[in-house]
Amino acid sequence: MRYLGAATEVVPFWNRIGAFFRYPFHTDPLLVIAICTLVPLLVSGNLIGLIITLVLALALLKYTYAVISHTAAGHMKPPPVAVAFSGSGFDIVILQLLVFVLMAGMVAAAAMVGGPLLMLLALAFVILALPASIMVLAMEHSVMAAVNPMNLAVLMSRIGAPYFLLYGYLILLILASGAAQEFALTHFAPGVARTLAGFLNSTFTLMLFHMLGYLLFQYQEELGFASDLQDDEQAGDMHHRDRTRRFDADIDMNLKDGNYDRVQSMLKESLKRDSQNTLRLGQLHQLLTARNDIPELYRYHPRFLGMLADRNDGDGIADLLAAIETIEPGFRLEEPGLSVRCARSLYHRGHFKPALKLLQYFHKRFPDSDELAPAYLLVAQALANGLGQWEKAAAFLNFIKKRCLKHPLHEQIDVYLQQVQNREPVKGPRASFSTQE
Repeated sequence: MRYLGAATEVVPFWNRIGAFFRYPFHTDPLLVIAICTLVPLLVSGNLIGLIITLVLALALLKYTYAVISHTAAGHMKPPPVAVAFSGSGFDIVILQLLVFVLMAGMVAAAAMVGGPLLMLLALAFVILALPASIMVLAMEHSVMAAVNPMNLAVLMSRIGAPYFLLYGYLILLILASGAAQEFALTHFAPGVARTLAGFLNSTFTLMLFHMLGYLLFQYQEELGFASDLQDDEQAGDMHHRDRTRRFDADIDMNLKDGNYDRVQSMLKESLKRDSQNTLRLGQLHQLLTARNDIPELYRYHPRFLGMLADRNDGDGIADLLAAIETIEPGFRLEEPGLSVRCARSLYHRGHFKPALKLLQYFHKRFPDSDELAPAYLLVAQALANGLGQWEKAAAFLNFIKKRCLKHPLHEQIDVYLQQVQNREPVKGPRASFSTQE
């Protein structure tokens, strides 16, 4: 089996054109464009100024190529400014120049071998395959892979018709960029026009390269790699990917392979990161129960019992308490609220004796707890309704009547005592929907 990443949930690029136009206007790419466009205008025209201008041009090109691999890896937010100006990665510009030289050489060789017709065919293929070549170079950093006709043809065939649709969008972007730059050069002063033209050229280039990277991301399955969405920029444009699916898939595969220790470790690590994740807690409980790992069940018993009580799973609570009893006879919970919740779930599932055992000596163990009245009412119900021990039930009700004077349940104790005296099920007063006139 092979993980497919976000391949099955990626929004097609033609449905997020607006996101491509917004891409260069994030803080990081705007800073890169501003630095690489404005600084050359401020430096003098000597050798040092020429070197600075050349270095900034290389930095901008390096950043645009980083956009492709960054997007293909699932990042819909632009890479940070540091990517453009770090000391490594400038070789991509030299590699691209070599690709252009080799492509020109291929066209020239075609003209020498087959004349004008073959040259035109070669030129048409080079122009058509240029976006594919840029994508391959950005991902593999290999000149030979980027100029290999078979490699480029395979890439285009795997993407299929959407490649040609993308090509049309790229042509429109280039035309729009040219028109915008011509407008700037025509209607503004030379200094402002050059600045604006450079800004527009850089902006449209980032859009174009982001679109190429997104095409790789969209067709990752066909191209043989897997990427997940890595940030939240795609909110509103991208469907939210539930990142638990990969974890679930890993758990499923490890379970099928019998790697139970691995699954147990994965679930425990997940709970360390997110202690409130009831899904993982439930999975760990199932796994430990199936493995009969009683020491680990005991280790996590407060959280397991709380989860089972929330689910009102009296059967699960009874099984867990019975397992714990095997290694700690006479086990009692140390939290009054959890004790009552678990006992209530046990009572509703007919586990009367385990419920009574859980609440045994409750008034001695938690004498000041607000849960004392609910606990002993539950004891009375288990004794009366479950075991038919009416006298004992009356004793616990009388205890509540004497000791829990300020508790809201105190007002109903006489009703419960009358029910016990009449050998009726001990339950709360009937609801009344009548209205007083």
